[in-house]
Amino acid sequence: MLTKINLLLLALVMGFGMLLVQTSYEARRLYSEVDRAKAEGERLAADAQRLAAERHQQSTSIRVEQVAREKMGMRLIAPSVVQPVVLPASAAIEGGKQ
Repeated sequence: MLTKINLLLLALVMGFGMLLVQTSYEARRLYSEVDRAKAEGERLAADAQRLAAERHQQSTSIRVEQVAREKMGMRLIAPSVVQPVVLPASAAIEGGKQ
């Protein structure tokens, strides 16, 4: 009878030991996965900051003007080319009411 109890207790201790080993392995695996995810998040945040700085640089007025001149063939208007349009007084009043 005592031998059966001892064998049962030994089996329980072995089972709990295996469960403990498996649980600690799973905890380590999850911890390393969380660590990798944090590193990936930091890398993505750094990329986002870099892209925001690039977008800001690309949207400066000097850059926009350069692209307009080089790629779109646009040019600045000289004041001698501009012809002002003078509307009659009645047209200006009607235009303001719309």
